[in-house]
Amino acid sequence: METTLVLVILSLVLCHLSISAALHWRRVLYPSAFRVKRGTPALLNPSVQKSVEDANLLYEVVWSGLYVEEEKSVLRVADEELASLRRLQPLEVVCEDVLPRTLSDIRRLCHNLEQRRAHLSKEDFERTVLTMVYTAQRVAHSSMGHQRELWADALLQLYKSIKKDLGAE
Repeated sequence: METTLVLVILSLVLCHLSISAALHWRRVLYPSAFRVKRGTPALLNPSVQKSVEDANLLYEVVWSGLYVEEEKSVLRVADEELASLRRLQPLEVVCEDVLPRTLSDIRRLCHNLEQRRAHLSKEDFERTVLTMVYTAQRVAHSSMGHQRELWADALLQLYKSIKKDLGAE
């Protein structure tokens, strides 16, 4: 009787561990991408890159000067012609509603990326690169000291995650 009880308990513990492990690796990196906000176009899990042309456009926007301000809902593209493109509407949604803005959220993202074994989806890769752009801007605008070191460390961790995902580790 005791042996049966021990086996049942052990099997329940193993079942719980396997379910927990499976859920751990399926954790969503950007949960706000799945929450539709009022005033936001009905874009669930928004992404900028839907084609090669979109990827090239995103590269051009970042290269020409993409500024994601600390306050939510402020995104500036340095090139006015690029900024006026309707195709950049998903970029606004991603930068304003999806990307983490606080150091603690970015550090949590870095930890989740470090724990991840599978390759990033194209949406998560895109968001991680954009988070890296935002973090680099925060490093540049931070005053010297401990805060700047923390932002720089987060930037380095994001870079390592991107490098790992590209298989260049």
